[in-house]
Order: sequence, then structure tokens, then C-alpha cells
Amino acid sequence: MYSKLQYISQGATSNEHYENIASALEAGCDWIQLRFKDKKEMQESKLAERVKDLCVKHKAVFIVNDFVDIAKAVDADGIHLGLDDDSIAHARAILGKDKIIGGTANTLQHVIKRIEEKCDYVGLGPFRFTTTKEKLSPILGAEGYTTIVNELKAKSLSVPIYAIGGIETGDIETIMNTGVHGIAVSGLVTKNPNKKELVEQLNTLMHANA
Repeated sequence: MYSKLQYISQGATSNEHYENIASALEAGCDWIQLRFKDKKEMQESKLAERVKDLCVKHKAVFIVNDFVDIAKAVDADGIHLGLDDDSIAHARAILGKDKIIGGTANTLQHVIKRIEEKCDYVGLGPFRFTTTKEKLSPILGAEGYTTIVNELKAKSLSVPIYAIGGIETGDIETIMNTGVHGIAVSGLVTKNPNKKELVEQLNTLMHANA
């Protein structure tokens, strides 16, 4: 089964993304999503190749955000696509049936659409306000997750759901009690000076409330 903790990279430059990912891996994160929107710099700096090497070294899953061609070129473990990104079907045709394809969602309808598109997991959010995304969808909160998870059960639909958006350590028990599979975080890990302790704490809390 997929890791309960996903780390989504942050940084103003390709080098910052690389260093933040390296730190997250050293701290024990075993699922990395490279989310760097400057494709030209990403290609020039060979960022995806460098991150792939790091993930192989740490035996971590490596997911590329948005750029299917780059994911294919570096043989990443998969791709994560936003609602306005490339289609799941096109990504699957390019990457093949064995690669992981995740998709963003904000509503029950989005999640159902992602399931119909045969997404392998869904990043559902935001949990609360976050500065990571410029165009923020309506806040879900714990109640929103609970409602969506229960609606999916009622329809006999299932997919691993990751809560995302402004999550803090004190939210983990509440979030996991909604029935989601895990969490995807950026700033929580990036900005913490004691990353290893934090990652251990997050994993302990999530498995305790699974």
C-alpha cells in the first residue's frame, strides 16, 4: 500500500527544491513529489534526473508534478496531475499501466471523476488556508473530508485519498479519523528544523489512527 506521508517539494529555484527534497529524504520521507513549475529551469538544471537519483538511493517513490514528458524521460515512478493539467488517459498512454498516476480534487464530484479516470490516488484539499498555492479552492476542513469519504462508501467507490493544504501536526488525529489514507505536506516539513523527529511523529500518529 502507498505511504501515508507524501512530501511535496518547495523552493524558489531548482537548487532549493533539490536541497529541500534531500533533507526530507534524510529525515525519512519515502514518497517525494517534485512540484517545480518552471519547466525550462527544470530541464536546464536536470532537476528531475538529480531528484530521481536521490530517491533511488533512499528507496523512495518519486512522483513528478504536471510534466508527463519529464516523468517519462527520467523513468519516474509516476505523475501527479492537477484538474487543469494533462488528462489522466493521455498520461497513462505515455507512461504505461505500471506507473502511479495521482490527481487533484476539491469536491466529491472531482473525486468520482478521478476514480472514473482510474487515478491511483487522489490529493483532496485544501484542509485549510495555505500559501503554497496561488489559486486556492474552497476550504474543506475535517467535516468536508468526512462527508466525501462517507459519500464514496455509500456509492461503493474507493481510492486512497490524501488530505492536503495547511496541515499541522496537531491536525493529524482529526484528519485520519475522517477516513482518508494519509496526508501530503510541503511547508510542515520544509520549515521544520527537526525534520527527522517530525517525520517519525507524523508516521506514528497516522498509523495509530489508521
